[in-house]
Amino acid sequence: MTDEIKNTLAVIPHQPGCYQFLDENDTVIYVGKAKDLKKRVSSYFNKHHDHPKTRILVRKIRKIKYIVVNSEEDTFLLENNLIKKLKPRYNVMLKDDKSYPFIVVKNEYFPRVYKTRNIVKDGSKYFGPYTSVQSVNALLDIFRRVYKIRTCRLNLTPENIAAGKFKVCLEYHIKRCEGPCEALQSLAEYNKNIEEIIEILKGNVAIIERQIHEKMQTLAGQLRFEEAHRLKEKLLLIQNFREKSQVVSNINYNLDVFSIEEAENSAYINYLHVVNGAVNQAYTFEYKKKLDESPEELLGMGIVEMRQRFGSDMKEVIVPFIPDLKLPDVEFTIPQRGEKRKLLNLSEKNVKQYKIDKLKKAEMLNPEQRATRILKGVQNDLRLKEIPWHIECFDNSNIQGTNPVAACVVFKKAKPSKKDYRHYNVKTVVGPDDFASMREIIERRYSRLLNEGAPLPQLIVIDGGKGQLHAAVESLQKIGLYGKIAIIGIAKRLEEIYFPEDPIPLYIDKSSETLKLIQQARDEAHRFGITFHRQKRSKSQTTSELDQVKGIGPETKKRLLIYFKSIRRIKEATKEELISVIGKSKGEIIWKWITRENEQL
Repeated sequence: MTDEIKNTLAVIPHQPGCYQFLDENDTVIYVGKAKDLKKRVSSYFNKHHDHPKTRILVRKIRKIKYIVVNSEEDTFLLENNLIKKLKPRYNVMLKDDKSYPFIVVKNEYFPRVYKTRNIVKDGSKYFGPYTSVQSVNALLDIFRRVYKIRTCRLNLTPENIAAGKFKVCLEYHIKRCEGPCEALQSLAEYNKNIEEIIEILKGNVAIIERQIHEKMQTLAGQLRFEEAHRLKEKLLLIQNFREKSQVVSNINYNLDVFSIEEAENSAYINYLHVVNGAVNQAYTFEYKKKLDESPEELLGMGIVEMRQRFGSDMKEVIVPFIPDLKLPDVEFTIPQRGEKRKLLNLSEKNVKQYKIDKLKKAEMLNPEQRATRILKGVQNDLRLKEIPWHIECFDNSNIQGTNPVAACVVFKKAKPSKKDYRHYNVKTVVGPDDFASMREIIERRYSRLLNEGAPLPQLIVIDGGKGQLHAAVESLQKIGLYGKIAIIGIAKRLEEIYFPEDPIPLYIDKSSETLKLIQQARDEAHRFGITFHRQKRSKSQTTSELDQVKGIGPETKKRLLIYFKSIRRIKEATKEELISVIGKSKGEIIWKWITRENEQL
């Protein structure tokens, strides 16, 4: 700790404010906030930090600056502004540098309504920013169809219109404009439409619907059916737009909704802006973590950022937990049921999907990232000492004790490595003894790997419960590998995971990637073993007798079985039938074999 830092810590006040850490180049490397500057800043230098990046940060600090503010609430806004301006290396950074579009109602005669990314302080009204260009285009399209607002850039002052400077264009002839340029629509009538557009942009769609419906009923009562019908068409268009483009609550809430999902190095935050029960802003963004920021701190930063960006002054904010944040006249609510809970569920659904999509995109660019994530999950769920890059899974197959075989499938980096699959004929076991078969196969497999100096797996999976697992463990103990390779058993009925010397099974979440990988390995071993068993059984049952006949090769056996379908029918065939199928010399050999077989009977 430098003398300058000691001197600063001695005088820094017990007041709310923001602090800046600077390195040897006088560059700001971290900005933080505190309700008590002295306590918070001193804590960096007088206690041990578990997070390695925090320890590196402290080692690089050469100078401290701080700004005292009036209240704790002000620290959040100041911190947010300083981070965006200074971009310190060790601060959480918002992964977002986009310029989002606004909808502007231009301050002019016969105001235009259009999309823009530039805000000009000329008295115009701006709405947004909108996170979806498609939403902006949909809104503008509905305004043009319902209200027939102009799209031209003509200077429609009363003097210019009176002087007859303009002529109606194609938009008028295709009934997309009412022709204000030739005084075919009054300014007062046009401005009534603009007022309704402004209400819709504010989120007050229901109010406009109600006003149009009341006016429509009045016109119908006055037998002005043509005008009423035009209003009905306008109402249907607005209702259709509302149903398609907005998520609407049954209650006219005015509030903000936030939810958060964390990954190893990132935090994802979703924001919904709800006006009169309608979600008219929805945005999900990512923070890149730099130090050991808590979920409460990250959520608080996200709330400040989004409310400032979207100009929200809602007095109620729906959250999954109380953030590390204080805002004047703002109430944080954690709903348990009802419409507010549904809004929070919607936000959580969006943030989870955003996280999944980001991970999928990253994994498409770097497939090994997916394997690392899945296998780290396996390591954590199964409490393994190391990441199981190499997994081997075993399965026994026999039907009523015949042709006992075993299969070993190999997964490397969470994917099947089919060139490393192995079949085993069980040699020392008579009858259907799965435990003895498992002991034999495990001993043979790993004795050979040891003798050849081949790489050993980090995890062995046994298809079976405690009995099968115990048999495999005995073989590993015999060859000196028990304790050096992790081994588990998976029982089929309830998908229980068993560990050696532990009678209590582990139940893994059915939707987890760990269980899915183990199930995939188990199912692949079962499929591989069954296929081999069927081949052996089929071969022994259909061709074993023909194998005894000298002078008859595989091609001749195949032709006989294709024609006669079975050994029994071959034995019942006449000499002439045999010769017609496989020729005279081979036919004579088969006929002599059949005759000899019949004599023995």
